Amino acid sequence: MTTIFYVGYDAAHPNDFIYDIPEGHDFWLLILTQTPAEFWVHGEIKAYPANCAVLYPPHQKVMYRACTDQYVNDWVRFRSEESYILETTLPLGIPIPLPDPGYCHQLFQLLATENFLHCDYRELSIDYLFRIMFNKLVEASQSAGSTPHYQNLLNLRKAINHHPGHEWTVSAMADYVHLSSGYLQSLYKAAFGISCMDDVIQSRIRIAKERLIHGRSRISDISELCGYRNVEHFSRQFRQITGCTPRAYRKSASRL
Repeated sequence: MTTIFYVGYDAAHPNDFIYDIPEGHDFWLLILTQTPAEFWVHGEIKAYPANCAVLYPPHQKVMYRACTDQYVNDWVRFRSEESYILETTLPLGIPIPLPDPGYCHQLFQLLATENFLHCDYRELSIDYLFRIMFNKLVEASQSAGSTPHYQNLLNLRKAINHHPGHEWTVSAMADYVHLSSGYLQSLYKAAFGISCMDDVIQSRIRIAKERLIHGRSRISDISELCGYRNVEHFSRQFRQITGCTPRAYRKSASRL
C-alpha cells in the first residue's frame, strides 16, 4: 500500500528558492523538474537540465535549489510498503533525465486528482498510477544517455503513431528532428529496434486493420487514410505484413 501525504504539480518558485533538509524526511519524496536546477549529489552541488526525476528515500539528505529565473517542479511525498518501491533499482537522490517528461507530468496531475477526490477506488487508482510512474522511471534510468537525441526521436515516433497517414519520408522525418537522413536512421534503429520507415508502415497497417475490422469504409478510402495514394500499393504492402489482402482480412475478421 502507498499513502500520499501531499502531491502537487506546476509548483513555481522564485530564483532564490532553496530546499535543504540535511537529515532528510521520514517519508519518500519524488520530484519532477520542469526547469534547470542544482542538486546536492555525491557531496557537491551539481547543475542539471530541466525534465529530470529525483527520488529521495527516507532519511537521506535533500538539497536542491533554483539556478534560473524561476524553478518549477512536480512533487509527491509518500510512504509505501510496496516492494517495487522499497527495492527499487533507481539511483537515489540523483536526477534521472526523462525521455518523455510530459507523460510523467500527466501522471502527477492524475495522482493529485485521485488524492483529492476520495472516490471509492482511490487507493487502488493511486497504486496503479504509482506503478506506472515507477515503470517509467526505471525505463528512463536504463535508457539515460544510451541514445543521443532520444527525446526528439520519441516525439517523432509518437507523431508517426498518431498520424500514420502523413506523407512520411526519411527526409521529412530527418527535418522533423533536425538531423541528417543517415544519422536519423542509425539513431532510430538503435533506439527502437526498428527502422523509421518500417515503423511508419507498421503504424499504417495497424490503423488499416482496425478500420477493416471495425468500420465500413471502402478499401480505397482506408488506403488513402493510411497514407497510400495507390490502392494497389496499399494492398501489396498489407499482404506482405499480414499474409492476406485487405479484403480477405476483413472477410475473415467478420467470421469471428
